[in-house]
Amino acid sequence: MAAAVTAARPELMLALAEACSDLRGGDDDGRLLTAFPGSTQEAADLIRVAAGRGLAMVVRGGGARLAWGSRLSRCDLIIDTARMPAVLEHAAGDLVARVQAGARMGDVAAELAKAGQEIALDVPPDSTVGGVVASGLAGPRRLRYGTPRDLLIGITIVRADGVVAKSGGKVVKNVAGYDLGKLFTGSAGTLGLITEATFRLHPLPAARAWVTAQYPAVPAAADAVAAAANSPLTASAVELAWAEPARSGPILVGALLEGSADGVAARAARMAGLLGPATVAAASPDWWPGAPAAGPGQTLVRVSFWVSALGRVLDAIEAAARTAGVAPAVTGSAGAGVLYLRLGTDETGSAGFIAALREAVAGQRAAVTVLAAPARLRAALDACGGMSGPVPGLALMRSVKDRFDPRHLLAPGRFPETV
Repeated sequence: MAAAVTAARPELMLALAEACSDLRGGDDDGRLLTAFPGSTQEAADLIRVAAGRGLAMVVRGGGARLAWGSRLSRCDLIIDTARMPAVLEHAAGDLVARVQAGARMGDVAAELAKAGQEIALDVPPDSTVGGVVASGLAGPRRLRYGTPRDLLIGITIVRADGVVAKSGGKVVKNVAGYDLGKLFTGSAGTLGLITEATFRLHPLPAARAWVTAQYPAVPAAADAVAAAANSPLTASAVELAWAEPARSGPILVGALLEGSADGVAARAARMAGLLGPATVAAASPDWWPGAPAAGPGQTLVRVSFWVSALGRVLDAIEAAARTAGVAPAVTGSAGAGVLYLRLGTDETGSAGFIAALREAVAGQRAAVTVLAAPARLRAALDACGGMSGPVPGLALMRSVKDRFDPRHLLAPGRFPETV
């Protein structure tokens, strides 16, 4: 990201400061400007001023996924949501909560737990509400409860021209207006700034049990995932972990059951019988994956697929790992058709693996998307489809981007296909 705005433009600094009471940076050393709006209206005023002067804007929540996707080509102003951290409304009787975008999910969870309720997303507690929605982040329980787009019933956003727009409402059945919530989920800050979100809540379960088993080969593991995911025992999550696919290492499969204490105990016993020799525990196993994350220098790849193709996808991962000589760690919600692969710092091997995997799953109605990668690997990926690979509905995505952000001032370069 290259800063184009410094203290050498005092008239711009003054205009932005008048729109937003907390403006930082822009010193003589060329630091980026960062604004911290404290409300939807302040954010709208800020964006209207910034857009009027052609500034490229990037929204920041917790910052953990700011580097996901393609690299930004330009950034003049960071808009940070830290001064919007409140739970604005909690209608416990209606199982609904309206929350500002800068609220941390852990803080929201603690507040909702006082009424025995939750937003059923397994995400890091430091993640912000806006960041979770904008990245479409979800953890293991997506199988039962879905992703943010499924739990979101209302949203307030600021468009790229500073106009405030709202969709949905405070009750689950309110579907008036265009569904901005689904459109903005996963938009990664390319369409507008999310300032508020209204979620459908669920009661906190009285008890949980994890049923886990180990399988020596892909066919048995794939059959176990299908059996657990399709069982009337209603698993909240069916997860998989495979540490050594290139060496045909053992595959771990686990199912999470939630509900009343007696009901969970009975269902867990039946699930253990379904999965074969299995272990039942009241706490998650050490390998149980949470929301996807990439460490320093790591490459994070998402593979999405029809669950019926799981066995073929796992075979493709194993073959590609052997061909490229890499050792990806495979985890994720196999029962919901999503796996995440973490690769080390070998850019050449990683690029070969991703290319081989994309070729292998091309006929399996699967998608291989690189979420995070070191700079040198990003350049190497250009030869095999870039970060995203083939994008269905690309023309529609371009038209949506042009409609919401015709001057392409929001996160330019994040998705090259739309810029």
